[in-house]
Amino acid sequence: MAQKRESGKLVAENRKARFNFAIEDTLEAGLVLTGSEVKSLRAGKANIGDAYASDEGGGALYLINAHIAEYAQSGRNTHEPTRPRKLLMHKRELDRLTGAIQRQGMTVVPLKLYFNARGIAKVLLGLAKGKKLHDKRETEKKRDWDRQKGRLMRDKG
Repeated sequence: MAQKRESGKLVAENRKARFNFAIEDTLEAGLVLTGSEVKSLRAGKANIGDAYASDEGGGALYLINAHIAEYAQSGRNTHEPTRPRKLLMHKRELDRLTGAIQRQGMTVVPLKLYFNARGIAKVLLGLAKGKKLHDKRETEKKRDWDRQKGRLMRDKG
């Protein structure tokens, strides 16, 4: 009998994305990976801090600038760490994202890279609009005030 997996394993998270961008919608997509990339992800060797998704002309979105480290035990069959990786999604979702990128000037940024309950590598994409400097300051003030308010409420009982 097959072993049951836990609900999923987080491999990498882009924590600065929610600070630098206003996320309007999220979407889950699959990735086209090689064997050594999957092994490296299972070891937790990935960084999506500078990554973004882009339409490279072939009618598909690609994850650009995501760094998946080389797997040490792969020998000579290794992969390039920052190669563009094709994103797998339904045609309707793809058309909606590419339309938002072209018409509204939005950006598609990866928020999380994880394995789902079935053990398949997935990426959570966010359809985002860039924040201005004053918006970032306001977000930081709000976060500080919420933290301070929580402390006051906890101390008062």
